[in-house]
Amino acid sequence: MYSELAILALFIFLYSIVAGRVEKSAISGPIVFVTAGFLMGPFNLGWLQATASSSDFRLLADLTLALILFIDAANAELTVLKRQFRIPSRMLLLGLPGVIALGFGVAVLMFDGLSIYEAAILATMLAATDAALGKAVISNKAVPARVRESLNVESGLNDGLCVPILLLFIALAVGSENSHGGNTSALMLVAQELGIGLAVGLGLAGGGAWLLKFCWQKGWATKIWLQITIVGLAIACFAVAQSLHGSGYIAAFTGGMFFGYIVKDALHKLVLAAEGIGETLALVTWMLFGAAVIGPAIRLFNWEVVVYALLSLTVIRVLPIYLSLAGIGESVSSRLFLGWFGPRGLASIVFAIIVLNEGLPGGQFITLVVVCTVFFSLVAHGVTANPLARWLGRKEAEDASSTNG
Repeated sequence: MYSELAILALFIFLYSIVAGRVEKSAISGPIVFVTAGFLMGPFNLGWLQATASSSDFRLLADLTLALILFIDAANAELTVLKRQFRIPSRMLLLGLPGVIALGFGVAVLMFDGLSIYEAAILATMLAATDAALGKAVISNKAVPARVRESLNVESGLNDGLCVPILLLFIALAVGSENSHGGNTSALMLVAQELGIGLAVGLGLAGGGAWLLKFCWQKGWATKIWLQITIVGLAIACFAVAQSLHGSGYIAAFTGGMFFGYIVKDALHKLVLAAEGIGETLALVTWMLFGAAVIGPAIRLFNWEVVVYALLSLTVIRVLPIYLSLAGIGESVSSRLFLGWFGPRGLASIVFAIIVLNEGLPGGQFITLVVVCTVFFSLVAHGVTANPLARWLGRKEAEDASSTNG
């Protein structure tokens, strides 16, 4: 155990001192850590005997995603978002259902072994995008602010929206009316997940911000302990909502946005330490993914799995998002950019664990497709993040100059 901990700690240290250089290159931190995990895992060098159970892996992925969602939402530029909310609203209300519908249709055509409901489950699992993997684009100032904030909001909310849809399809697949065994309708299930998540996020963030301000004025809070304030509040939003059968993802994201709105100027020094913790958790998660998941799965990829994964990252995602943004004045380049940067990651992995635990007949195969898609997404979106960000920045500048001219 200690030898594995030593390897992991040394690798994190070495990466941390060159992270700035890596972020400017054609590769990303997740690519580095997944590759390292794969090479050092039990199926190659054997330095990391990663045997994490599904519950352990889900807990780590859940906590990582909750913290990243909270921080990204807190850092959102609300003045920009207020002016451009039509972009993420269209992506969520029109694009997301389109992605699920198209993914479902392709899965039905390609995979005879899946039932109708299992095909819908697969499409829903891969409709959720990852705020963590999209961070390289969301934080890149070369990307126009409206595009960055739109992607931030979409990635923060769409996984929460996918949760009740996923639970509904799982309930139908296992032959019960809903996943909790009651008589709640599909509409009530969706309303419960979203409503509870929203109420918990806003309530805890508002109360937490007020308590923080009160205690700071009284001199009860210290700079050392303030470094974990965001971490505790983000995880609390997620865990309380989940325990009440709401969406923890919605709670984390809306809570972070409300907290950022309240604290305003003091936000940067409050979230700085939490950002470092979130990044570390994310990279550990990706290393574990490389060692414990990619290692055994990569040998099972066949042409059908690979083709569906590639279609999921391209046509199935890009076409509905592109069409959803028609008629609002967005350029072809920005619509394609918004469609392409829908990386699949932590949320899809968590969904895969949920499906595996349900024991569906096609659960193993569905998980294999998700793992393949996430793996390809890590590489494709990581490699293209900086080049396409610069490309969009140039295109927007050229369009602006030609319009002014």
